[in-house]
Amino acid sequence: MTARTSLSSAYWRGCRQGLPFILVIVPFGVLFGVAGSEAGLSLTEVMGFSVLVIAGASQFTAVQLMTDHASTVMVILASLAVNLRMAMYSASLAPHLGAAPSWARALVAYFMVDQVFALSNADYERAPKQSLAEKLAYYAGACTPVCPQWYVSTLAGAWLGKAIPPAFALDFAVPVTFLAMIAPMLRSLPHLVAAAVSITMALVLSFLPSGTGLILAALIAMAAGAQTELWLIRRRAAR
Repeated sequence: MTARTSLSSAYWRGCRQGLPFILVIVPFGVLFGVAGSEAGLSLTEVMGFSVLVIAGASQFTAVQLMTDHASTVMVILASLAVNLRMAMYSASLAPHLGAAPSWARALVAYFMVDQVFALSNADYERAPKQSLAEKLAYYAGACTPVCPQWYVSTLAGAWLGKAIPPAFALDFAVPVTFLAMIAPMLRSLPHLVAAAVSITMALVLSFLPSGTGLILAALIAMAAGAQTELWLIRRRAAR
């Protein structure tokens, strides 16, 4: 297989595997467009959110706080807190993409959304010996059906606004998206422990403001998963 063929294959594999997420990205984007327009934002401001921030959860957080007349500092800090998971995503992908040139890393960082990370991380773990170029090609392929749809669907939601009937219940897209990403990753005991701890702690810490409970739950869950992994290693060594 030639280098060009392998890059093309990696790109289209990422594109194909990203296609199912259109089913949840579109309603999620439309929902944000509606929420932004109902909060009093202009079309330019709504699209500025989706193009410059490109992070649905933090965008919803910011719009909600702006609607509640929170201070600018609180809006920024809360949005950053919700998006801290991107730092964990970056740390996971750094061993695979860290050697890329600075312009490529900048594009990877900009287009890093939950769905693209989930697909790329799973693909790199499945075939870690891919070349850097193949990994970048796969990443670009995974972005292709996901990120442009976010822009287009946000625009549609901002345009349509209240014309969308409440019976459509577009907010289903958020939990469905994360279930589709997380379920295939639960392949081992540490994964299951981390998932169980994260769910439990997210519920226990739900009283904390501005999504900080979710961040703490994620950190505790990572620690629990890591400790479970160490326990399994020690158990195997003792046999």
